[in-house]
Amino acid sequence: MRSLQVLRFKGLLFAILLLNTAIVCAQEQPFLHSLFTDHMVMQRGIESPVWGWAKPGEKVTVSIAGKNAVATADENGRWLAKVGSLEAGGPHTLKISGPNSVTVKDVLIGDVWICSGQSNMEWPVAATNNPQEEIAAATHPKVRLYAVPKRISTEPQQNIASQWQTCTPQTIPSFSAVGYFFGRELNRQLDVPIGLIHTSWGGTVAEAWTSAEALSTMNDFQPAIESFHQMVQAQKTGTRNFEEAMNRWWNDNVPGTKQAWYKLEAKTADWKTMSLPGSWEERGLDNFDGIVWFRKEVNLPPCIAGKAARLNLGPIDDRDTTWVNGVQVGAMNDWNAERKYQIPAGVLKPGRNMVAIRVLDTGGGRGLHGQPNQMMLEVAETQAFKVHRDWRYQVSTPLAQTKPAPQQMSNNPNVVTVLYNGMLAPIVPYGIKGAIWYQGESNAGLPMQYRTLLPTMIGDWRKQFGVGDFPFLVVELANFMAVQQKPVESGWAELREAQWLTARHDINVGLASAIDIGDAADIHPRNKQEVGRRLALLALDITYK
Repeated sequence: MRSLQVLRFKGLLFAILLLNTAIVCAQEQPFLHSLFTDHMVMQRGIESPVWGWAKPGEKVTVSIAGKNAVATADENGRWLAKVGSLEAGGPHTLKISGPNSVTVKDVLIGDVWICSGQSNMEWPVAATNNPQEEIAAATHPKVRLYAVPKRISTEPQQNIASQWQTCTPQTIPSFSAVGYFFGRELNRQLDVPIGLIHTSWGGTVAEAWTSAEALSTMNDFQPAIESFHQMVQAQKTGTRNFEEAMNRWWNDNVPGTKQAWYKLEAKTADWKTMSLPGSWEERGLDNFDGIVWFRKEVNLPPCIAGKAARLNLGPIDDRDTTWVNGVQVGAMNDWNAERKYQIPAGVLKPGRNMVAIRVLDTGGGRGLHGQPNQMMLEVAETQAFKVHRDWRYQVSTPLAQTKPAPQQMSNNPNVVTVLYNGMLAPIVPYGIKGAIWYQGESNAGLPMQYRTLLPTMIGDWRKQFGVGDFPFLVVELANFMAVQQKPVESGWAELREAQWLTARHDINVGLASAIDIGDAADIHPRNKQEVGRRLALLALDITYK
């Protein structure tokens, strides 16, 4: 803002300040981006981008395999040269000269694939079938590995801290199993170098991997993007914190909050009864995503008067606020963490006490889903009172009727666009051949939305990398959970259909079926070898004809 004021009143001074700012920014970035390290793979058949940072106006020359390109650093200090077209082979030496000189050795020319998604793409070779045998045999000098560190960001990042490695028994154990088995098969079939850039994060949603610009084209996500920008601005200015934003959201979207359903005297004569713990979809609230209130009356003896206590509730999916006798004792936003809330001395009373829980579920399993022995009121570590079984409940607001809830930016990967910013934007516009994608479990709660979200994300990635409609190969969700004995509306089945429709309407999108190689009892099936092989078969058909 100060620089803009200077521009308005002292244009020449602003130009000088802007130049100095650009120089400082350039000095904060390396001369050469960290994607360009020894043992790298550069994409064949294109003018492959090479970039970094210098002072504005400085010239940089890039040379490899007899090809040369010259770039000039822009006003922000960023330079980008496109060198090529390059033929498969190597090793070569990549030389960058200008204000600095860098030599990158053992560079191969071949095909580069992005490997992305959630936990089934992140799943390492060391945890697959026959891991010891696979690791011992993982000497593939023409397969190269690059792992993008996990990071969320409110703004697109420019650089990352990582480096390329040659595929060996020492480097492969922690690398993506699906990515490795895919790349290994391509290398065997094509006999060209294969570079694998692994960028994934378990349990994440597709909208986190999509740019804000692309999500803004979808009506479903315009409120979420608006909320995201507001939270980012709030963090910058300090005008409000997350708790204040969340309290405002509860008041605006949940009538029971204003009506104080958490107080002992709240009127609940028309509330129904539910036995807890257990997913509420199995107890009469089929396919309900949104807010449900729970209340349970606990009668306590006179001896507990004035004593501190702890309320154990087990895990709650996914966000809860809990009160005892109208006093808030805890709140959490984690679907799998046990709730163990301390109750201050003086809150509990002899006789009638009231526990109230406000639960927000955004998809998947719902409500209090632990075990009966996890639901207990412990007083002074000497007495315990069971709080499972019958609870009174009232359905409040369906998720579709609420505005997007605020999200904490500091450590939450399931916020719109934060993984695109932190883990994809830094590798744009590296030269690539295509991408493989294993994700969808975390979007199964809204499968109809995924019909538009997945192709939107694919189009976004293609736009960002600038190499045309590159192949995008999707893994179908594997079979998981017990076979249903009666017809049900299955989010997983509908998400598979969304994946299939995306492939059907895009000739460069392929779908690798995995419904026959999953595990009903394990969301992470260990047979990643076959998943990788099927993705490679798709690539051999769609990409290599």
